Formats: sequence, structure tokens, C-alpha cells
Amino acid sequence: MPSSVSSKFIYDGDTETLRVIYVSGMVYDYKKVPLEVYQAMTSAFSKGTFLNRYIKGNYEFEKVND
Repeated sequence: MPSSVSSKFIYDGDTETLRVIYVSGMVYDYKKVPLEVYQAMTSAFSKGTFLNRYIKGNYEFEKVND
């Protein structure tokens, strides 16, 4: 299901970094996200709900640009 919050997810398994590109154009890298969490997110019905519940506030992040 397309997300109304994010437009794209990119996962780097080597660094365990989850890059989230939001529909607003902002880009954030979430650090040390396990592969299992990324896989669960890709199969979640609502990506935005998953992000809010399991990613935000649980992993360090860095704003890449806006």
C-alpha cells in the first residue's frame, strides 16, 4: 500500500541504515535498524504507522536534507 507519509525507503544492510524520504521532500537516515525491522516495515499495511510506532524514537537519526 502506498504511504501518505513517506515516498521511498532505502535500506543499507552493511551499515544498518534506513533512509526515509518523506513526501515533503525531507530525508532522514535512521541508524542501526536491524534487517528484521526493515523487513517487517516493508510488509506492514501502513508504513506511516509502522514508522511512528517502531522507528521514530527508537533509533538514532540524522536529517540528510530538506
